[in-house]
Amino acid sequence: MNELIFFLFALVDMSMVLVLMRFFGRTGLFAAIVMSIILCNIQVLKTVELFGLTTTLGNILYASIFLATDLLSEFHGKRTAHKAVLLGFAVLVLSTLYMQVSLIYTPAPSDFVQPHLEAIFGFMPRVAVASLTAYLISQMHDVWAFHAIRRRTGERHLWLRNNASTMVSQLLDSAIFCAIAFIGVFPWPVFWQILLTTYIMKLMVAALDTPFMYIARRMHRNGCRADIPAESELA
Repeated sequence: MNELIFFLFALVDMSMVLVLMRFFGRTGLFAAIVMSIILCNIQVLKTVELFGLTTTLGNILYASIFLATDLLSEFHGKRTAHKAVLLGFAVLVLSTLYMQVSLIYTPAPSDFVQPHLEAIFGFMPRVAVASLTAYLISQMHDVWAFHAIRRRTGERHLWLRNNASTMVSQLLDSAIFCAIAFIGVFPWPVFWQILLTTYIMKLMVAALDTPFMYIARRMHRNGCRADIPAESELA
């Protein structure tokens, strides 16, 4: 059932990104990024078996952040995409800090939530730094690569700039996160297995988002033309 849930959730999550874009424009995509960056850092604490591999959850939501960023790059330009990346980074930092503050409070005698909050939000500083660093670098690279490919190909080959920018950026993300979080913690064979399985899961979801990019482009062309930026904004 895990594999079925994996594919169904990926389709639903990416569809919801398009729904948010359709009804709320770039604001909806900003909201999708913020929601996904918070939830995927909670889901990543759970490990599951998928396709015979042990991996963490959160890969689908994290991949949908790249989808939302690419949509912002395609329809609203590099500056807007950069702003969304920085917004996601700021929200992730604040949500992490705020939850650490909530753990400091002494619980009441009747409280039963404190141990569960500590288990979920008592992140090791090393893991938190790894997540924040990997997110910022990989997302900034994704925006840069998307527009670098677009400058060379023009409006053609949407599939190329979407997939190439996302897949390379996700490799950066996986490598940076695993290097900061796990080098010295696990033996090298285990480290390479974690890195490989994490990247494979992200690649699978990245391959699924290409049709959604084309659906979004059709929606954008048939939707509110006033939301389409001038050519100077796309530079």
